[in-house]
Amino acid sequence: MAEQFYLLPNVVVEPLVHHWYAWSHLIPPATAARNETERHLRIMDSFLKSPEAHAAAVKNPKLLGGPFMDLPGDHVERVRQLAEETRTSPLAELSRALCELDGMLRVNAEGYSLEPLYAMVPGPLQGYVELVYDLHNHPSFRLFEPLLYKSRFYDPRRQSIMLSLITGDDRPFVLSTPRFQEKDNVHLEVPFASEQLDFLFGLKETPATFPTIKERLGFGDEHDQVFRTFLSREPGRKYQPYSGKGARWRYFGHACILVEAGGASILTDPVLSYTYENNISRYTYDDLPEVIDCVFITHNHQDHLLFETLLQLRSRIRTIVVPKNAAGSLQDPSMKLILKQCGFKNVVEMEEMEEADFGPLHLTTIPFLGEHGDLDIRTKLAYVVRVNGHSLLFAADSCNISPATYRHVHAEIGDVDVVFLGMECAGAPMSWLYGPLLPEKIERAQDQSRRLAGSNCERGNNIVEQFHCKELYVYAMGQEPWLNYVMSVKYTPESHPIVQSDQLMEACRRQGIVAERLFGEKEILLP
Repeated sequence: MAEQFYLLPNVVVEPLVHHWYAWSHLIPPATAARNETERHLRIMDSFLKSPEAHAAAVKNPKLLGGPFMDLPGDHVERVRQLAEETRTSPLAELSRALCELDGMLRVNAEGYSLEPLYAMVPGPLQGYVELVYDLHNHPSFRLFEPLLYKSRFYDPRRQSIMLSLITGDDRPFVLSTPRFQEKDNVHLEVPFASEQLDFLFGLKETPATFPTIKERLGFGDEHDQVFRTFLSREPGRKYQPYSGKGARWRYFGHACILVEAGGASILTDPVLSYTYENNISRYTYDDLPEVIDCVFITHNHQDHLLFETLLQLRSRIRTIVVPKNAAGSLQDPSMKLILKQCGFKNVVEMEEMEEADFGPLHLTTIPFLGEHGDLDIRTKLAYVVRVNGHSLLFAADSCNISPATYRHVHAEIGDVDVVFLGMECAGAPMSWLYGPLLPEKIERAQDQSRRLAGSNCERGNNIVEQFHCKELYVYAMGQEPWLNYVMSVKYTPESHPIVQSDQLMEACRRQGIVAERLFGEKEILLP
C-alpha cells in the first residue's frame, strides 16, 4: 500500500489577501479598498523610501504594532511591484470613488431631496449605494454589500494560503508586512471558500498519499521537498471528549473558551496556539472536539474574528453566531456576509436580548458597550451561556460606560455565576484600526480620547456587583506570547491594564469572590 501522511500539528496557516495577512476588513470590497490605499500603500511607500528606517523600527519594542515592514532590504523590488499593482487595481478605483462620494455629498446635500444627486454618484459606485440623511439632515450613504460581493471589486483569486512550520511562539507582527514566497514556505493560491482547504486541514485526522495531497491542493513540483516537511506518517494526539454529568470549561488563551456538556460544545472567539514544544502549558487545536456545535464571535476585531483559526475549524463547526451589523455602513461590514464568502455555511446573526439552544447549552445575547472608538458599530455582543444550573457571562472587551444598561439587563436575566471580562483598558487610538475608513484625518486630541479600550477597575466592579457573580476571570488581555503576531501587546507589572485588573481582582477577593487573570490554560469542572 502507498504511504499515507498526516498534516503536522505545527504547520502555520496564514490566510492572505493580495499578499497581506487576512483580517475581516480585507474581505468586504469597500473596507478592503480603503485599507489597501490608506494603509498598505502608505506603508509600502514609506518602506520604499527608507528600508533602513523600517528595519530599525521593527527592532524597537516600543514601536511593536506600528506601520513598519519587517522585511529585509533585498525585498525592495518585490514591494515596489506589489505597490504598483495596488495603485492600479480595481480596489484603488473603488477607494477613490468612496472618497469622491463623501465629498460630493458634503458639498451638494443641503437638506433638500437627494434624488438629483444619484446622477452625481461616482461611476464605480453607481447602483451600489443609497443616499440618505440622518435625523439632523447630515448626508451619508448606505452600501449594498451583497451586490458589491457580486461586482468586479470582489475577486477571490486574490486570496491565498501561506504554509510554513513553527517551532516556538515568536512570530513577527503580521498586519504591517506583506508575505512573499520564500524557500521554507509553500504559497497555495486557493480561495478561502474552496473545499481544498477542508481537505488540507482534514489531513490532521484523515491521512492521504502524497500524490493525492499534491493533486488535491494543486502545488507544483518545485514545492514537493518543502511540502513533505509538513507531513508525518504518525497521527496527532487524539482528543479526549468530556464525558462527565455536569459541564466543563477550558481556557485556550485570550478570549477563547470551550464549554462542553452532554456531548454539546460552544467555543468563544477562537484564537488558538499550534502544537509544539514550549514552556507554557496550553490547550491547542488537538484539544478541540471533532464537532463544535456553536462558535460565537463577540465582535469584529482581528483578535476575536481570526481567519487563521476559523478556516482550520470550518469543517468541524455546525453553527457560527455573529452580531448583526448596521447594514450598509462602511465602518460596520456584515460579519455574516464575510464568513459566507469564506465558505462558512450556517452563519446566524443575533441581536441584543435574543436566545438560542445548542443541546443543553442555552445562549442569551446582551449588549456590548464601548471599545469601538464611539463609531456606530453594531457588530458586538456579550453572551450568557447557561448549562445545568450554571451561568457564565462572556463580556469580552465590553467597556461599562453605561451601568444603567446592565441594570436593565440584570432585571431580565438575573444573576450570573461567572463573569469573563476583558480589561485591556488602555487601548489603541480609534484611527489605529479605523483610520483608513475616515474620509478626513481626525484631530490627534480627538483620536487619543476615542480609544479601543475595555473596562477599568471601577467599570468592571460595577458589572461584578450588578450580576452578583461568584467568580471573576479577567481574560482577552493578549498576554499569551503566541498572540503577539496579531496583538502586539507587551505588558509590565506597571502597565495600566495590569494595575487595573489587579485592583479589581483584589476588590473581588475582599468580597469572597474567586478572582483570577487567566493565562495559558485553565480547566474548571462544573457539577
